Amino acid sequence: MSDTEEPASEDERRKQLRQRRMSAHRSAERALARPGFLGTLRERLALLERAPELYDLDETSDMYGDGVVGALEERTAGLLGKEAAVFFPTGTMAQQVALRCWAGRTGDPAVALHALAHPEVHERHAFSQVSGLRPVRVTDEPRPPTAAEVRGLDEPFGTLMLELPLRDAGFLLPSWDELTEVVEAAREREAVVHFDGTRLWESTVHFGRTLAEIADLADSVYVSFYKSLDGYGGAALAGPRELVEEARTWRHRYGGTVFQQFPTALSALAGLERELPRLPSYVRHARVVAAALREGFAEAGLPWARVHPAEPHTHEFQLWLPYDADVLARAAIRAAEETGTMLFPDGWQARGPGIALTEVSVRAAGLEWTADDVRDAVAGFTARLAKEAEEADREEPARA
Repeated sequence: MSDTEEPASEDERRKQLRQRRMSAHRSAERALARPGFLGTLRERLALLERAPELYDLDETSDMYGDGVVGALEERTAGLLGKEAAVFFPTGTMAQQVALRCWAGRTGDPAVALHALAHPEVHERHAFSQVSGLRPVRVTDEPRPPTAAEVRGLDEPFGTLMLELPLRDAGFLLPSWDELTEVVEAAREREAVVHFDGTRLWESTVHFGRTLAEIADLADSVYVSFYKSLDGYGGAALAGPRELVEEARTWRHRYGGTVFQQFPTALSALAGLERELPRLPSYVRHARVVAAALREGFAEAGLPWARVHPAEPHTHEFQLWLPYDADVLARAAIRAAEETGTMLFPDGWQARGPGIALTEVSVRAAGLEWTADDVRDAVAGFTARLAKEAEEADREEPARA
């Protein structure tokens, strides 16, 4: 379909725009990040080329969670300094099971969490619909919850769940002192603490602590094997051995004890071997990229632009611009198609009239970018953005 043809519906139009964006990202000569899940099947299979270095491939294949899956669980527990860990096919299932187990042990189905936490925003009310849990919102402010808010909750709760980092607030992390104070506040209320550590792997730079030191604050921790480690999927729940064994039982009940998981487990081991040691360098370079983005948009004379947080806490952060989301999306795509440089490969989310945000991720491909490269890319993007905005203004009366 050409640019002049109207799609059949709004959903179809957005689908076509997404397909163009992904195509432009794949064909771009330069990008700040190239997440593996956007690759071809051949490229994804290449992730296992080093598998013989990671695990004895002459061993019998796994069945229902033994073999290589067990080895991954042991490795994960060791990294997080926990007694044991159990593999899950999805993070949603891992956390549902963890919190259900804690509810049974504490006798309280109430889970205190942020209003922007993953179960509240992205899991279709699974807490209440599947697990019989009841969310209690600590705060809806776009920042990590505070110890005072935990102490001040006007109803009891059995578990405090903390998402580290808080993705929908801008991949934000508290300071180490703030985190320890929040945990202490939960303990004062005789609650257990569970970390949603989907992206915990890249939090060590901000906290200045090892993974084990961070995880030691919590009674249990969930981690993902694909968000930052680029695995095929999968997650793990780590904590006390007794809890982990109970979680295995619930995994079976939830349908998560899959017959064979060796490709996913091997890809996770590859991620721990390859990506985990690189994450600190991604975080540090994300700060260079964020500063260059601010400078580039200031030089371009945009009336307002915001990098949030100003100094990223992880290798991912938000960029806010005062334009319609579709205008920004088209400008990003066309700039990539015309220049071969994909500065903003993620979608743009409308956050009010004439304002939108996108998430910026810096990975291995982004380490090649200098601050000058980023500023040059911003100049090209803003030139395209001005044209898109003019076209949108001309089209508006016709649509009205």
